[in-house]
Amino acid sequence: MRLLRYGPSLVFLRSSNVEEGEGFLRNVFGVEKMPVDDAWNLSDELQTLAFVTPAEEWKTILDLRRGAFLLKMRCDSFLKELFNSEAPFERVNLGPHIVILRVPAEVEEAARFIEERYGGVETSLARGVNEGEEVDTLLLVTDKKLNGPLRIADIKRTFLIRDDFLNVYRRVRLDLPVLTYKSAPEGWREITIRVYDNEKRYEENVERLLLVLEDLDLGFVVSEGWDWDYPRPFMRIRVYKVKLITWEDPERVKFLLKGLEYRGTKRFADIDVFVEGKKISWTKIAENFDSKLELAEAAREELESLLSEGAKKRLHEIEERLEG
Repeated sequence: MRLLRYGPSLVFLRSSNVEEGEGFLRNVFGVEKMPVDDAWNLSDELQTLAFVTPAEEWKTILDLRRGAFLLKMRCDSFLKELFNSEAPFERVNLGPHIVILRVPAEVEEAARFIEERYGGVETSLARGVNEGEEVDTLLLVTDKKLNGPLRIADIKRTFLIRDDFLNVYRRVRLDLPVLTYKSAPEGWREITIRVYDNEKRYEENVERLLLVLEDLDLGFVVSEGWDWDYPRPFMRIRVYKVKLITWEDPERVKFLLKGLEYRGTKRFADIDVFVEGKKISWTKIAENFDSKLELAEAAREELESLLSEGAKKRLHEIEERLEG
């Protein structure tokens, strides 16, 4: 589970001929200008958002009417290419650096902590860019996973901090236990996931499970290995056990993993979820469903809607092996 990462870099390219500058980016880097919101929503950690503006502008003003170019490369690599290619820009300015923090759904306590601990001033993303400088940091707070692009709509709070981003990143990283505790008063939960496959295809089934846990960023896997389960008196079966530390609702985890038990009517494995040694029954999450299969179909549909395209493709590849 990732709780902290960097955002994209903001680069303002000043040109006496904006149209020529934009054409240069299209031709040399093979990118097209797009609305700023779209560029942000598609951007990932340490990528670059470039804005071409008139040469007389000196402030890092985020003009939504002009659009932006998304460069899926680090800012230093992008600037190196500009320097080495006789780019038609007279000057380059950088916006404030962006750090993104993930907390549970309740963000009010985290917001108060950020204001008191780091002197953060709450603002909006656009206003923070306009008011901040290269030496400042924008700390964005979200409750969404951080292992992929973050949409503007998923930003719950934005704070402008008058400090270098490396200092802010280090301080927030050290304060993560306090921040997550304040944001999750019920604390972290330890849940146990047990996988059983009567056809003994554990390699594929465990790979599917870990793939989903990682891609959905459901928690920290703290241990895994073989164990025994006793479904009935005097009956012992071997299972694969994964321990997960998470702030997610265990019933939510159970529902999503139910989507791994089946693909259509094909059953791959039994996946049970335990909290404090007690198994969560499938009937507890099946209030609106008439059967286990109907529940599994709904869980599968939601699971696939949440997975990244790469993870979904990998999941299908593994399952094709199981079906073969």
